[in-house]
Amino acid sequence: MSAKVRNIFFLIGIASVVVMVISFDMTLDAITENVVRAGRWFVLACLLWVGVYAINALGWRAIIHDGTDRKRIPFWRILKFTITGFSLNCVTPVGLMGGEPYRIMELKPYVGVERATSSTLLYVMMHIFSHFWFWMLSVVLYLFCYSQLITLAMGILLALTVAFCSLAIYVFMRGYKKGFTLRLMQALTHVPFIKGWATRFCADKRQTLLEIDQQIAALHATRPATFYFALGCELSARIISSAEILIFLHLFGVTVNFADCILILGFTSLFANALFFLPMQLGAREGGFAMAAGGLMLTAGVGVSLGLLIRLRELVCVIIGLALMKVGNSRRS
Repeated sequence: MSAKVRNIFFLIGIASVVVMVISFDMTLDAITENVVRAGRWFVLACLLWVGVYAINALGWRAIIHDGTDRKRIPFWRILKFTITGFSLNCVTPVGLMGGEPYRIMELKPYVGVERATSSTLLYVMMHIFSHFWFWMLSVVLYLFCYSQLITLAMGILLALTVAFCSLAIYVFMRGYKKGFTLRLMQALTHVPFIKGWATRFCADKRQTLLEIDQQIAALHATRPATFYFALGCELSARIISSAEILIFLHLFGVTVNFADCILILGFTSLFANALFFLPMQLGAREGGFAMAAGGLMLTAGVGVSLGLLIRLRELVCVIIGLALMKVGNSRRS
């Protein structure tokens, strides 16, 4: 990636961070007080996420290199692209609007544009795909641990969650078998304002889109071990990230088991992703933590405080991710 393009991504990220800090419903003194109060537990949570990102990078690396004889990209570089890509996604409204183009452009000098695009899209699909499996796991875990607390409203919510996740898993599996990029671009030819551009793009890049779809379909059809390894990495990363909730609840003197932390994260992420158009799901995440905590017989205040601490940890990770964009860059063209 050229320095000019990288600087554009960097400036967009910095501007988004400034907007988010301004929009926080907390003063600088309150933010500082929360971080000081968390102390070493806050540092521990940040270190936990280094491990989570490393697991994410392992899954992406398996997709990038599987079935190719190309020289392997150093793991530390894939980890850097992973952290920065998630940081850009985190600060971009709607999500997946900054991190994925960045990853593709950084990978292109190593593996070519088709392989960079297909491996990045495959990883994005896997990352989203694991959401639905994690939510299904959360439903099963809730039924196992809290069946006695299920009301009619909760039963309906759980049933709708299972139906939604089952449908999404079915759609994704079809996408893995047949590819989806060409179908997606063809669907855009019917969308007002962009249908002219989409029609020209499909005509000019049809062969490239077909090659990308073939690579997407090949992962599940011919390399199932890589497919399930990447899915396992993503699902494991989500489960391990639940330990952050355990760390911060310990700070508040609240004793819960790890299963409760998985449930809090599962239902909070479900609620927050329903409002995906907000950068960092501002407000939605805190509300989700409050509702999830209430559902597990914790006070809403604990849920909101938990959400704010996790928001501050996310902000630190975003700043680190944007800073990594400026260091260790390849001279490849």
